[in-house]
Amino acid sequence: MTTLDLAAAREALLGGVIAYPTEAVFGLGCDPTDDTAIKQILALKRRPVEKGLILIAADYSQLLPYIDDRAIPQDKRFQVLSHWPGPVTLILPARKSVSEWLTGGRDTIAVRVTAFEPVRALCRKLGTALVSTSANPAGEEPARTADEVRSYFGDQLSWVWDAETGGARSPSKIIDPLTEKVFRHNE
Repeated sequence: MTTLDLAAAREALLGGVIAYPTEAVFGLGCDPTDDTAIKQILALKRRPVEKGLILIAADYSQLLPYIDDRAIPQDKRFQVLSHWPGPVTLILPARKSVSEWLTGGRDTIAVRVTAFEPVRALCRKLGTALVSTSANPAGEEPARTADEVRSYFGDQLSWVWDAETGGARSPSKIIDPLTEKVFRHNE
């Protein structure tokens, strides 16, 4: 694993899009409060805004600015929190202030507390959750190396972390723990 250049990552996050390894593939990310950078990710991926985006974090507290925590019923809290840290993305109620560029215009948001230590360290050191979507244009295979990220996006990214993914075969499972609906399985 190549050492994290925190200064470069922090600088790149100011108005830019970064790429970093996750459990299975490389992710494209940005500051979740930066609508311009979010729009850049959607354009790079040729992804419709209606699909929404995932946020990845080191811990639940980094997600609190985006989740309407009060809307999670008390009897569902254990079910919600028992999935993390790990490769499970949850669909949870979003705060009304969260950008529709993240939610896809829905009243929910997709979030994950990762167990993959390099990304946890990145989020901790940057002090924020990150947008996290696979590093590939729509219809293409997700990038699994920094070189593949560069072949897809060239110099359109502010920073690419030259490090290895966690080696998982498939992206995170996506579920709504309040309804128990599964949106994506991981094999």
